[in-house]
Amino acid sequence: MNHFEPPINWTDYEDIAQKLHERFGDEFNEGKIYRVRFTELIEWVLQIPNFLGKREESNEGHLEMIQSAWVYEWRDCQK
Repeated sequence: MNHFEPPINWTDYEDIAQKLHERFGDEFNEGKIYRVRFTELIEWVLQIPNFLGKREESNEGHLEMIQSAWVYEWRDCQK
């Protein structure tokens, strides 16, 4: 069964964080997430299925919010 997933954009921080955690799991802990280079993070976000944002729409603020949301997602999964 194919369920509909709404498109994801740069401001959908929680959705992006969830997808990154699904992809990398515990390979990335809190410290490692905060050390990810933004150039790498942009590439990973652009590879998310249903991600409609464009590379040129990304900015430092979005990337910092994605990192924070990813850390919270990782923490939630440690409980």
